[in-house]
Amino acid sequence: MNATEQTASDGSATPGSVGSTLKELLHGPGTCQLMGVHDGLSARIAVAEGFKVLWASGLCMSTARGVRDSDEASWTELLTLVGTMTDAAPGVPILVDGDTGYGNFNTARRFAARAERVGAAGVCFEDKVFPKMNSFFGDSHQLAPVGEFAGKIRACKDTQRDSDFVVVARTEALISNLPMEEALTRAHAYVEAGADALFIHSRMSTPQQIAEFMEQWDGSAPILIAPTTYHTPSLDDFAALGVAGCIWANHSMRAAFSAMRDVCQQIRTDRGIFGVEERVAPLKEIFGLLDYESLEKDENRYTQAPGLAPVQG
Repeated sequence: MNATEQTASDGSATPGSVGSTLKELLHGPGTCQLMGVHDGLSARIAVAEGFKVLWASGLCMSTARGVRDSDEASWTELLTLVGTMTDAAPGVPILVDGDTGYGNFNTARRFAARAERVGAAGVCFEDKVFPKMNSFFGDSHQLAPVGEFAGKIRACKDTQRDSDFVVVARTEALISNLPMEEALTRAHAYVEAGADALFIHSRMSTPQQIAEFMEQWDGSAPILIAPTTYHTPSLDDFAALGVAGCIWANHSMRAAFSAMRDVCQQIRTDRGIFGVEERVAPLKEIFGLLDYESLEKDENRYTQAPGLAPVQG
């Protein structure tokens, strides 16, 4: 059952929805971990390894489609991938990276509504102009006017059906080398517009900017981060700063990228697979993760039911 199906007829939240679970984790003690995923398989692996919340990464989903993280994949393509994740990880909150919302307030709210319908726990939109470029590439990251982006947030909150569906506002002020004051101003404006949480992004090699922001933040909304470039601190270090959610945004995809490249190189060099067999997952593990055994049992149950005579043609 997805988040939409768990919504009461009056639009209020139903206990046990993925949105309510995500909210509880973001407002709970410590710092919750969100593992970056890009398809049904990566979602299953993350859940099997104990992650309670998933991040449907725009970079990773775009990369899985073989295109750049610059709004080259359509939002319908990405939400189709999200649907494979919610199917693969039922009941697990998935926060969807919605980039800029793919246009104005109307496309943003349509994206959010569709994400809710496919079972996501929430969406995250960033305050760059459309089309965006990945935050870690280049130096051209133009931000939308504060009022315009706040309008997107309001539109999404007005459109959601489950009152616990989470809308996260992500500011790229620090990515754009704007002063901390601008990041704080934007953060407050987005909370006033209805954002349930904020994603403060930085691409420094240390968490200095995050620590400075947290020192000045009034705590009016939970703060999420993605320490892709400042990878030395531990989760406990971020918890000490008061960070509510830590997104391990793209490491699963990057690990898969390296593994696929290395195996392809080895097979081409060796002109055979004898050199890679010990480095790849046994098919038995894959069959186990995807529960082939239950399918076999169901086949016996439904196709060999006692008392049913074969259909005569």
